[in-house]
Order: sequence, then structure tokens, then C-alpha cells
Amino acid sequence: MKHTRTKAAILLLAVFLLLQCTFFASSAEEALEPIHVESETQASDLGVAEGALNLNCQSAILMEATTGTVLYLQNANEALPPASVTKIMTLLLLMEAIDAGTIHLDDTVTVSANAASMGGSQVYLKEGEQMVLEDLLKSVVIASANDAAVALAEYLCGSVNAFVEKMNAKAAQLGMENTVFENVTGLDDTAENHLTSARDIAIMSKELISHPKILEYSSIWMDTIRDGAFGLTNTNRLVRFYRGCTGLKTGSTSKAGFCVSVTAERDGFSLICVIMGAESRDVRNAAASELLDWGFANYGLYTSEAGVADPIPVVGGVKDTCELSFGSYSQVLAKNVISDVKTEITLPESIEAPIKAGDTVGSVTFVSDGKVIGSIPIVASETVEKINFFEIFQRMLAKFLLI
Repeated sequence: MKHTRTKAAILLLAVFLLLQCTFFASSAEEALEPIHVESETQASDLGVAEGALNLNCQSAILMEATTGTVLYLQNANEALPPASVTKIMTLLLLMEAIDAGTIHLDDTVTVSANAASMGGSQVYLKEGEQMVLEDLLKSVVIASANDAAVALAEYLCGSVNAFVEKMNAKAAQLGMENTVFENVTGLDDTAENHLTSARDIAIMSKELISHPKILEYSSIWMDTIRDGAFGLTNTNRLVRFYRGCTGLKTGSTSKAGFCVSVTAERDGFSLICVIMGAESRDVRNAAASELLDWGFANYGLYTSEAGVADPIPVVGGVKDTCELSFGSYSQVLAKNVISDVKTEITLPESIEAPIKAGDTVGSVTFVSDGKVIGSIPIVASETVEKINFFEIFQRMLAKFLLI
């Protein structure tokens, strides 16, 4: 009888403690304040130089290649003839199709009469000639071959017109607001409205180099096709004569003048430089070199790796703590401030269950010279369910029965 009364007393005590826990959990729930975290990087005080260098060309832009941060503008939104720089979009559609498995580098392409009739830069394809797709692709990237560009466009879409429709659709998707394509080559003797801007060229260049194979081709100075019988020399002399240059595409016609989109990298800092409407190849290359030099001299990329934060206490959860993590962060900054960037972690003392993996619970803030330059969220790495009454009761009962 005495033993029964003891067990009953323990049971009543467990119920009492259960009610107390429920009260305190409810109070804690009311006391917790909502957490406010900036979901997007805050704008920094990084200024954009506009026309400060007075480059000898109609328009220009300098963009950091990974973040898309614009560093320099000179009449960058004016729609102008792009000449063979057009082929950046041609190559982008081809690379997307290759990566999707729609076409393959080892495919054999049969040249049409239309492709063989192309003038300007060419590799002198003959109607009915068969060539491996990769050789045609290299001919476009390295030698700016118009006949190879048309052959590839026809191979992918069946006709040049169908391919051009895809070019304009892709331009719209990328937000290229000052662009209209009429062909795949940039030849403009008969084109009426084949135009794009320096900014739009930078946008599609950034998209193209997200396909690493292109930079393998565009950094080649000399190569061959037709089993070594025909030589290819890169139309972009900066590949050989500018330190860090990795490509990308040149172009020139009497309407367009001399144009180029150049990619270059030094010490992990990648830039895209576009020059349009220069009066000669040498003037174009000098303007591109000057703009790239200016970018590398003044800016760099601050990066912070992804990581984990200390586990945070959980109120009313099936676990007492929750694991936390945060992503990587990168931002273009003036070179002289990169080493001074500090990080600040903001977290509440505890969080309330339930918590889902991916829920934002705090932030990592990046500060330079006392000013916030950006922030990223700290998120839950795991799901922690809310503890229910039965589980609390079981825990309490187990504790007292072990006394």
C-alpha cells in the first residue's frame, strides 16, 4: 500500500511539472521577438566610374565576371552594330545545347550551300563537306568563321531564321534591353537593325563564360582543323599580349568599327571589358588594355567561405539545440579596403521549435570602415520538431522513476 502511494505521488508530481513546463514554454513563446534579417546583400558605397578614362571608342563597359558588378561605363547603353561580337550569343546557344546533350562535340555536321556561301572571316567550308562539331566550334571562337557559325546554327535549329529567333528570345531572357539580332554572324552589309550595346554584350559574355569549355577555346592562340591541314589564329591578339587574358571575341565591319569583348583574370579576380566603335584594331586593343589595367589596379573581389555557426539553444523542441550554417559571400571592393572587412554574427539567445531546415535564424554582416557592405542569412541546418505533451510526460516520468 505504501509503495502504491509513493508511485501515485511521483505521478502527480510529474503531472505538476508537466503543467509548469507548458506554462514556461508558452511564456517563452510570447517573449521571443521576430528576427529581422536582410535577405539580399545591401548596396555598398562602391561607385561606378562613368567616362572618367575618356577611352577612344564609342562605348565601353567594365564588369566583374562573377558578380556582374559594373565598374566603368562610357555610353554603355547605346545600341550599336556589334560586328562579329554577335557570335557571343551564337556560341552561348550552342554551349547550352551541348551541355544539355542536344548536340555533342563529336557530332558530324554536313555543310549546306548557304553556310558555304558566307563571306568575311571563314574557314572556306565547301557545300557537302563534313566536319566534326568541335572543329566548327573552335573555328567560330578562334578564327571568327562566319561559315562555321552558320553551319552550326543550321545544325542545331534547322535554319538560320529559327536560330536567330532563339538568339532574340535569349537576349530578352537575360534582360538585354538594347539588342536586336538579325543574323548569327554580325555581318551587317544588308542588316537593317542588327544592334546591341556594350552593357548587353557584357551580360551575354558573363553568361557565356559560365560554360568553362569556351575559355579553353578562346584562350588558344593557334590551332588547326582538317587534321592539321588548315591553321587557325586567334583574332583576339590580347590573348597573346595582355597578361591574364582568357578570350573572348572580336569583331569589325565598316559600320561597327572595331569591337571586342575581352575576358581576363588576375589573382582570382575576373573582368569582362567591352569596347565598341573604335577606329582601328590597335586603338581597340589599347582601349581594352587601358580599361582592364584600371580595373585590376583599383578593385578586387572580397570573398568569405561558407561555414557553420555555434549550435543555438531550442525552446520546446525534441532536441535542445539546432545546428546552424551560412553560405559563401563575395563582393567587389576597392583594393585598399578588402583587408579591412570585418564580420559580425547576429543571433538570438534561443529559438523556439518547430524549426525547419533552411529557416533563417540570424545573419552574418560584413562591415568596412564602420559601414555595412552586405549580409547573408544564418540558417538552420536541420529540422527540430516541437516536443509534444506525451514526450514531455515520458521524460519527466522517466527521470523520477530513476530517483
